[in-house]
Amino acid sequence: MTNPQTTISVTDFASLIDSNSNVTIVDVRTKAEIDNEFLEGCLNVPLQDITAATFESAVAHCDTADTIYLLCGSGLRAQKATEQLQGAIANPLVVVSGGIQAMKQAGISLKKGRGNVISLERQVRITAGSLVVLGVILGSLVTPGLYGLSAFVGIGLVFSGVTDTCGMGMIMARMPWNRSA
Repeated sequence: MTNPQTTISVTDFASLIDSNSNVTIVDVRTKAEIDNEFLEGCLNVPLQDITAATFESAVAHCDTADTIYLLCGSGLRAQKATEQLQGAIANPLVVVSGGIQAMKQAGISLKKGRGNVISLERQVRITAGSLVVLGVILGSLVTPGLYGLSAFVGIGLVFSGVTDTCGMGMIMARMPWNRSA
């Protein structure tokens, strides 16, 4: 079971969903993010919960030949989901390039939910920046050893950039405000 990893542009995706109402789309963002804004008709399997079993359960109505389109905020988590599922499921997987952000820029209609949680990517940037500032303040006022907090966050950001994984993002996705729906 090998699935060639492919992408589709938002304009091609918009044409596809306009012409075909039987398209299976799985949004891999957190439930709280979807509660803010979503594409109508999507299934939700958050990236942090994806296994072959959870994914197959969500798309059980699909034939194994049906293409499944993966969507997230910017395309990165959908890409990660594809990598995790590679070889574990039979369906072809296609990532919507640019995700929800690109859809908004292209003027594709999204539904507004009742939530008000900010995106996971912004939460990570806010948390990382706050920890760096806290490390600098504590290093200046308490003991220079606390500059290590800023260094630790910096190392984590470099690791995240090099490996294209984000441990802080995966932790933040499990926070209670990101799990509510």
